[in-house]
Amino acid sequence: MISILIPAYNYDVSDLVRSLLKEGQSLPLAFEIICWDDCSPNVSISESNKALAQESEYYTYFRSETNLGRTQTRTLLAEKAKYNRLLFLDSDVMPENESFLKNYIATISPEKPIIFGGYQYVSQYDNPTSMLRWTYGRSRESHIATTRNKKPYHYIFSGNILIDKDIFLNIKFPENNFYGMDSYFSYQLYKNTIPVVHIDNPVLHLGLENNEIFFKKSLEAVKIRKHFFPELPGIENINSLVKNYNRLKRFRMDKPVGFFFNLSEPLLRKMILGKNQSLFCLDLYRLGYICVIK
Repeated sequence: MISILIPAYNYDVSDLVRSLLKEGQSLPLAFEIICWDDCSPNVSISESNKALAQESEYYTYFRSETNLGRTQTRTLLAEKAKYNRLLFLDSDVMPENESFLKNYIATISPEKPIIFGGYQYVSQYDNPTSMLRWTYGRSRESHIATTRNKKPYHYIFSGNILIDKDIFLNIKFPENNFYGMDSYFSYQLYKNTIPVVHIDNPVLHLGLENNEIFFKKSLEAVKIRKHFFPELPGIENINSLVKNYNRLKRFRMDKPVGFFFNLSEPLLRKMILGKNQSLFCLDLYRLGYICVIK
């Protein structure tokens, strides 16, 4: 029994939902699909997502009157779910194989309260306006299960994860929503020694932000990491940026690194947002940025 939960914001979930309905109805499986629209300003997309409820009794649609953010929307979805296993999927993904639900079902056991299937990106991409997000995803998020299981808490993304309802609802998230919540979520699982199992059951990530938006969100995530993470015991097992920042502080190198960051910032930004989308420069930028922000 699975509750498939999809938080949506300005994204049409029709193809995703129909794919899940087709497979789900072919299996001896009790399931439901719930989409929760987080007050999308695009009315036509919201209406399209709502209209899917007329196609199947397995699908339910809700909408918030104000924008709550993904974290609160996921909590509302979990509270509405009638089954104890929650499969969270982002609205802008698509299962890579026709046995997506079947693969999850085959892995479920009491010893595996959290199962992460993985992310994939198209092998060829030619849109220069969002190339940075694609490059980052291919390099940092698309890993086989064997690799992810070596550092199970390091590779957790909430856009394709099967989790026990009680575990999810017992995690206390900050009231304010922020970009980079997956790292906070991962740390809570690590701190409470909740087992995480990775399998090869990926979704294809389709909705890629443009370069400027992704870069801006990356810097927002750095601010959050500096605010919440540096003093957390064991955080080095979860987040390499905070690990490197704490190492610099330990050797009193954070201020010199911040000084050179201020000098090189324009060049690094150009290398990140230019034609080459240098992830090495993005790493240097984030490390320098965390040293200079308050």
